[in-house]
Amino acid sequence: MTKILSDRFNKLMAPELLRKQDLYPFFRVIESEQGTSVMVNGKKVLMFGSNSYLGLTTHPKVKIASENAIKKYGSSVAGSRLLNGTTDLHIELEHRLACFLNKEAALLFTTGFQVNLGVIPSITQPNDIIILDRLNHASIIEGARLSKAPYVMFKHNDMISLEQKLQQSADAEMRLIVVDGVFSMEGDLADLKGITQLAKQYNAVVMSDCAHAIGVIGEHGAGAASHFDVEDQVDLIGGTFSKSLASIGGFIASDAHTVEYIKHNSRSLVFSASPTPAAVAAALASLDIIESDDSLRLQLLKNTEYAIAAFNSLGFDTGKTETPIIPLFIKDDKKTHEMAMLLLEKGIFVNSIAAPAVSRKNSMIRFSLMATHTREQIDLAIDTIYQCAKKLEVPLSIEAHQ
Repeated sequence: MTKILSDRFNKLMAPELLRKQDLYPFFRVIESEQGTSVMVNGKKVLMFGSNSYLGLTTHPKVKIASENAIKKYGSSVAGSRLLNGTTDLHIELEHRLACFLNKEAALLFTTGFQVNLGVIPSITQPNDIIILDRLNHASIIEGARLSKAPYVMFKHNDMISLEQKLQQSADAEMRLIVVDGVFSMEGDLADLKGITQLAKQYNAVVMSDCAHAIGVIGEHGAGAASHFDVEDQVDLIGGTFSKSLASIGGFIASDAHTVEYIKHNSRSLVFSASPTPAAVAAALASLDIIESDDSLRLQLLKNTEYAIAAFNSLGFDTGKTETPIIPLFIKDDKKTHEMAMLLLEKGIFVNSIAAPAVSRKNSMIRFSLMATHTREQIDLAIDTIYQCAKKLEVPLSIEAHQ
């Protein structure tokens, strides 16, 4: 066996350093379903690190839908969408998503990551340019890297910076602006009003990844374009089933001609196995709940407003979040990991976000809410986080106490 790989990677790497310091906060094993509390190492802890914003992963209707799909279709379709991997369930969900997002057509992918890997390269050509927000999700950046078109980045949510990039790319045949609808770490919203205005002025195409926006903002949770009432000005809306839709998979929605082109030219679609029937059925059941009942989304909004106000009153820097993704900026990688590990010991599961996921000056605890969290659970988590922050001497804002 060649030693090239083992020699290359058998060095003291960052994960190993963290393990030696008992500060490795990743790949924690969960031994239960993901509700507002989970089992970790045989211990019940409160879950504030999940993307199940509406809490639908444990909803009886979603579970039953998955079970029934397995009984009818089996565990897998055993092939790609192009060949034998398309069922009537896939077609139904595509139709439902298109209607939900006010688009002509939609197309299912196996993951949300594959949406961006497949769509961005397939719709761009060498004489185009891709313009990205600097804080876009990694899947968007990887999709741009796979494209034959060059890409540039503008300062986060900075319309002056975006306009400069548009002006500098006047020779491009197509200018494609791609942004998250809700930014996955910071929790703030893309300025789709400003972006679509500039896109109209400079004849650019707009694509929004609404992975963290679906179910959370917009009419009945239809996402960022709906929230800003610019659905007709956002050309492509992408997303995933792994957040509010309580499943796994992804989608792109656009006009019928564009979707038809992507269907036959996106390599991550054509050469990947199809989403399983159970996953598609779970997403369909979740969409049923989201469309028919706003109570979970409205409760999520109440939980969000309550938690942000509470954190701010204690002096935590939560940035510009308006969503259940609440960043608690620690701005020190080591202290961020220490905080996450200490909180787990105290029964609170949160996510430690440090370099290279974010810049070192923006390392944070990512605290995320579900609609199903009780006020008592939120209060306990916030109090525990505050006590741990004091113990670790995490600097808090003096102004917030005044």
